[in-house]
Amino acid sequence: MQETILILDFGSQYTQLIARRIRELNVYCEIYPFNKIPEITELTKGVILSGSPFSVNDIHFPVPDLREIRGKIPVLAICYGAQYLAKTNGGEVMPSISREYGRSNLSFVDSSNELMKEIPENSQVWMSHGDTILKSPVNSHIIASTAEVAVAGFSMNGEKTFGIQFHPEVYHTTEGMVLLSNFVAGICGCSQSWTPESFVDATVSALKAKLGNDKVVLGLSGGVDSSVAGVLLHKAIGDKLYCIFVDNGLLRKNEFSQVLESYRHMHLNVKGVNAADRFFDALKDIADPEKKRKIIGKTFIDVFEEEAKTISGISWLGQGTIYPDVIESISVKGPSATIKSHHNVGGLPEHLSLKIVEPLNCLFKDEVRKVGRALGIDPSLLNRHPFPGPGLGVRILGNITRENVQLLQDVDDIFISNLHASGLYDQVWQAFSVLLPVRTVGVMGDERTYENVVSLRAVTSMDGMTADWARLPHEFLSRVSNEIINKVKGVNRVVYDISSKPPATIEWE
Repeated sequence: MQETILILDFGSQYTQLIARRIRELNVYCEIYPFNKIPEITELTKGVILSGSPFSVNDIHFPVPDLREIRGKIPVLAICYGAQYLAKTNGGEVMPSISREYGRSNLSFVDSSNELMKEIPENSQVWMSHGDTILKSPVNSHIIASTAEVAVAGFSMNGEKTFGIQFHPEVYHTTEGMVLLSNFVAGICGCSQSWTPESFVDATVSALKAKLGNDKVVLGLSGGVDSSVAGVLLHKAIGDKLYCIFVDNGLLRKNEFSQVLESYRHMHLNVKGVNAADRFFDALKDIADPEKKRKIIGKTFIDVFEEEAKTISGISWLGQGTIYPDVIESISVKGPSATIKSHHNVGGLPEHLSLKIVEPLNCLFKDEVRKVGRALGIDPSLLNRHPFPGPGLGVRILGNITRENVQLLQDVDDIFISNLHASGLYDQVWQAFSVLLPVRTVGVMGDERTYENVVSLRAVTSMDGMTADWARLPHEFLSRVSNEIINKVKGVNRVVYDISSKPPATIEWE
C-alpha cells in the first residue's frame, strides 16, 4: 500500500500540474473530482484543493464534503480552494477590482508558519483569479500578503489547514516547490519514497499476484507507453505475455522491422503482423480525417482480434493506458469536447470477454519514461517522439495511397535523421512531416515542375496539452529543405509550421 496525497479537482487548468509537482517530490498523489471523494484511510496523508474556473459567488458553486478531512488530516487549499474555505468559514470573498493575473511579489511572509518556512519576502508568486479574499476566515491568521492582495495566504488556528491565493505549482512561483515540500514532507510527513525503482518493484509484485499463471495479450505500437507496459508485464509473467505488433502500412520508414528487432532484443514474446494491404484497401478514396481515424482503428481491432483468437487460453488484455486518460474519464467537466478521435486505438470488442490490466494507469508520460529507464529499456525507444495511432494516415491530407505514404516516409526520414545528426531531436517534444493536398509550380534545372508541398512541424511541450512551435535554426531548416527537394522525387516545396497549440492542434488532422 502507498501513502497518498489526495488532490480534489474543481476544474482548474492547473490540477494536473499540481499532481506532477507533488510527484517530482517523490510523493504519490491521485486526482479526484471534488464531488467524488474516495474513502479517507490512514495512508491518506493530506488533501489539496485545486483552483477552479468557478466563483464562490456563483449560485451553484462547487461544494466539497470535507467533514472527514478538516481537522483530521492536513489541507492545502489553492486559489478557489482558499476562497471556498474563506467564504464558508466567516470570511469575505468579492470580485477583484481588477483581475489579478500574472507575476506578483510577497510583501509579507510569516516565516514562523510551517507552510511558509524558508520562503523569503519579495519572493515571486503567480496569481490567476477573478475573485479575491477581502477578509480571512474566522479563527485564522494571515501568513502571506502582496502589495495588492492582503490575504495571499492564511492558516486556520488549531488545525493543519492552509489557504493560498497564488499558484505554487506553476514555474513562475519561484519558491513554489519549497512551499509544496513544506506541505507534503513537513506538514503531512510523507516519506518521499515513491521513486521509479519503487514503482517497478511494487507493480511487478502486484502484477504477479493479480495475474498468477494467466495469459495476457498486449498490442505493441513501438511507442513508449505500450513498450514500458510490455516490459513490466514480461517481468511479472514472462512468456505468458503474448505481444502483437501490427504493421498498418502507415508507420515511419523501416519502422516495422527496426522496432520488431528491438522488441526481440528485449526478450519480449512478440509476433509481427504485416497487414498493410488490408489497411490500404479499407482506406481507398477516403479523405475525411475522422473517417480515416475510425477506419484505421476498426481495421486494427479486426486484425488484433483475429491474431488474439489464435492464442489459446488468453484471460487478460494488456493496455498502455496512462494517468491523463484516466483523469479525463472522471473529470469534473466530464470528457472534454471531441476535437478528434483519440490518437490511440481503443479496446477490443466486449465479446472477447477479456479482463483489462493497465500497469501504467497511475503514471504521467514523463514518469513512464523514468520507469522505462529504471527497467533498462533502450533510450532510443524511450526517447522517441509521440506517434499517433493512425500513423501517417493523419499526416497525409487527402487520399492515402502507397505512393503518398512512401513519399512522406522518405521526407520524414530526412527530417528526423537531420534532427538526430544535429543534436536537436531531444530538444523538441515532437517533430514530423505532413503531405499537403496542394501542388505548386517550381523550376528544376531548365524545366518547370508542378509537384507536392510538404510541411515540417516541430513543437516544444511538457505533455502535449499545450505546445509551442520549435525555433529550429534557419541554417538547419534550409539544409533539410534542400535535401528533401533534391532527394525526394515529387516534392518541390517545403514549408515550416509556426502555429502553437492552442489555437492549432499539434497534428494537422
